[in-house]
Amino acid sequence: MRRFSWFNATSLTLGFAFLYLPMIILVFYSFNASKLVTVWAGFSTKWYGELLRNDQMLDAAWVTIKVAVLSSTLATVLGTMAALVMVRTGRFLGRTLFSGMIFAPLVMPEVITGLSLFLLFKPVFSQLGVHTIVLAHATFAMCYVSVVVSSRLVAFDQSLEEAARDLGCTPLESFRLVTLPIIAPAVISGWLLAFTLSLDDLVIASFTTGPGATTLPMKIWSAVRLGVSPEINALSTIMIGIVTVGVIIASISTKRAALRQQREEREAVAS
Repeated sequence: MRRFSWFNATSLTLGFAFLYLPMIILVFYSFNASKLVTVWAGFSTKWYGELLRNDQMLDAAWVTIKVAVLSSTLATVLGTMAALVMVRTGRFLGRTLFSGMIFAPLVMPEVITGLSLFLLFKPVFSQLGVHTIVLAHATFAMCYVSVVVSSRLVAFDQSLEEAARDLGCTPLESFRLVTLPIIAPAVISGWLLAFTLSLDDLVIASFTTGPGATTLPMKIWSAVRLGVSPEINALSTIMIGIVTVGVIIASISTKRAALRQQREEREAVAS
């Protein structure tokens, strides 16, 4: 077993500082009283009040949350179905093509994906808007969900499903009562990953958006081009807080689900 040396401690500290120090500085300056984001003029929370009175920013935030929830839910359903096909059906005609279509968006540049979806949506829909952003985000996010759920299904003990069917469950009931609760941590993780990707996306949304469907990253990008406003720091701080709380809740839920699953498996083996 390797000892925790000073070199490892220094490398770990520098790594965490590189990742999180800019966020800490951003949070610090969100409480700056000055309009100049790089000049400290005292502690103040007035920019949070200004943010709450900024209707354009609030509208963009609502559009972003709505798109993220809808697209991540759709991506989770489609990604879970794709993972089941990849893991459970074995070899079939077109499996290689199917796998390639699932994993291609993982390595495809977002510019190419966004342009391709724009060329697809433009003749199909009379007007681009929230619905096209939801479809676009679900398209690339389902690939990440499929990878996460597939990794859990590979290690899944299918004898549990067989036992449920022997007790009279239909295939749908065995999936709902046995498989889904066991793979729930992976499904939840996939949903959170899809939600985060949708929340953060700028390029694909820019290609597939329409009038009245400006997402928060697009709004922030257009505002930053004219200069960083203290309201942007306040908004970013709120987003960091929400994500932090979400990650903590998800980690606790996942850990509890895993412990409950292990306990139920031990009880099943003992009985």
